[in-house]
Order: sequence, then structure tokens, then C-alpha cells
Amino acid sequence: MITIKEVKRLREETGVSITECQKALTQAQGDLEKAKEILRKWGQELANKISDKETKQGVIESYIHPNKKIGVLLDIRCQTDFVARSKEFQSLVHDLVLHIAGMSPIYVKPEDIPQSFLDKEKDIYQEQFIQKNKPKDLIEKMVQGKLNKYKKESCLLSQPFVKDSSKTVKEYIDEQIAQIGENIVVKRFIRYEI
Repeated sequence: MITIKEVKRLREETGVSITECQKALTQAQGDLEKAKEILRKWGQELANKISDKETKQGVIESYIHPNKKIGVLLDIRCQTDFVARSKEFQSLVHDLVLHIAGMSPIYVKPEDIPQSFLDKEKDIYQEQFIQKNKPKDLIEKMVQGKLNKYKKESCLLSQPFVKDSSKTVKEYIDEQIAQIGENIVVKRFIRYEI
């Protein structure tokens, strides 16, 4: 039997509603870690369901690092002004500008990388492997691996989240979507550094 104490603990750790916490704990037969995984999965499913909802509200957040040598502007959107002003959304936005300042992403998502740039990188990688006398049948796999690594490291949504490296920034945003209940989209950002 699931106790109120267990439900309360899961709620405090995840921020998800009490009803959803109780359902997850019941499904996980009282196992707290399994319940967290269930909630994460439900959050991703919810994020996928509402990902096509229009995001006309949001904020533009700025951050200047204390050394005054790094600055970030972030355009992030949600569905309603009410959510844009909420403490939860503001906390998410702040976490993201700190992440951008610290991790230096270049693009929001892999689809934003110009294909012409990827083609040039692919040619450079191929030439490097050819010069190292790598087997021709492996070169394509190694080139694809390097391109995938570049995409992961240079795109905000695919980077490991700076406050919890066990999840990506996209997974962190999906968790927030599950808690807030609205679609959230990072439109663009710019990072300055002296």
C-alpha cells in the first residue's frame, strides 16, 4: 500500500501533481526510482502530444555573468502569459540561460545546423581518416560518428543538462512541460563572450 508520505516525497522530488505521483507509485508498486522513471516517461509523452500547440507567449531573458565577460539573450515561448509569468517557468528560463553561458551551444537543435556546413565538415573528417590510412569500409561510420558528436555538443537541446548530466536539456524541458502542462519551445538564443 502506498503511503501519503511516499507520495509527498515523490511530489517534492519531481514537482509533479499529487494525483500523478500516486498513480506512478501505484504502477511502480511503491518503488520510488521506478515511479520517477514512469513520471519521466509520462512527461515525454505529454510533451510529444502538445508539441504542436502554438506558443505565442513567453519571455526574452538576459543574463550577464558576474565577470561581465559573458552574456546571454534567450527567446523562449509558451502558450499563455499566465505560465510565462509563473515561478516554475521563470526558474526554467534562468536555468537555461545559465546553461547557455556555461556550455556555449551554437544552435538550438541539430536541424538548425546548415547542411552546407555539415557537408564541409564531412569532407574534412573523410580527408583526415584517409590520411590516417583508415579502412574505407569504416571511414563512413567514423565520419558519421564524428558528425553526431558535433551535433550533440553544439546543439542546446542535445547537450547534457549542466545541473543534472543524467539528462539532456530537451529532457529537462520535457519534465518542465509535464509539470507546467503547456508546450515550451526555445526559439533562439545568442551568447556573447569577450
